[in-house]
Amino acid sequence: MDFVTLNNGLKMPQLGFGVWQVEDEKATDAVAKALKSGYTSIDTAMIYKNEKGVGRAIKESGIPREDLFITTKVWNSDQGYDNTLRAYDESLERLGLDYVDLYLIHWPTPKYDQYVDTYKAMEKLYKEGRVKAIGVCNFDIEHLERLFAECEVKPVLNQVECHPYLAQNALKDFCAKHDIFVEAWSPLDQGGDVLKDDVIKAIAEAHGKTPAQVVLRWHLQNNTIAIPKSVTPSRIEENINVFDFALTSDEMDKINQLDCNRRKGSKPSEMNVR
Repeated sequence: MDFVTLNNGLKMPQLGFGVWQVEDEKATDAVAKALKSGYTSIDTAMIYKNEKGVGRAIKESGIPREDLFITTKVWNSDQGYDNTLRAYDESLERLGLDYVDLYLIHWPTPKYDQYVDTYKAMEKLYKEGRVKAIGVCNFDIEHLERLFAECEVKPVLNQVECHPYLAQNALKDFCAKHDIFVEAWSPLDQGGDVLKDDVIKAIAEAHGKTPAQVVLRWHLQNNTIAIPKSVTPSRIEENINVFDFALTSDEMDKINQLDCNRRKGSKPSEMNVR
């Protein structure tokens, strides 16, 4: 496993395991398999409705808490200062944990204009030592700039949709300038066209790897944190087996050229579902 050092000094695995769209009961088995395969970073969220299942797998694993890196998120309908503090406590209860390593705002939902107050509540949790790091998801540059202007603690990362067809280069450059990591959700394009791309397939064949492994390697070499999701045991193992090869600069360039700004998720400025 490779690790990155966040802007507050906390070390985080660069490859984690995501559980979006995994039912609570299935999440327990999937996370258990991920932990046995070598993952130590697990990414969940209140809205996934599987925090209890994730918590069960953590407890049953027997792995010391300090050896794990657990992320969860405050959902849009729980935004606001007091609501966020309550939501955090409720997430901890469902997870069966005393703290999470990273707490994130799930979306800025600009229509409701509560993300600054939400973040200030997270700052309180951070300053009190109840969470080890705070950050955001799906924030555009304008949303980040507002946090810089009105809040005190810099986000450690910004989790956004990112894959070879949506490379997020402008956002990556901005975040790098401000010492904020980009973390990729749907790093494999949700198993979509990216994995069928002829460029990816040719590179995979050259290395004796799968297209998914090549895409994950591309993320890692771009200094991006990735959290692939799977409930299939063989794929869970496959996705973590990416530390025994490297892409050449020419191969990286070829993948970089696939960027066509094609997203599957919502645009952050337009996503206001609560």
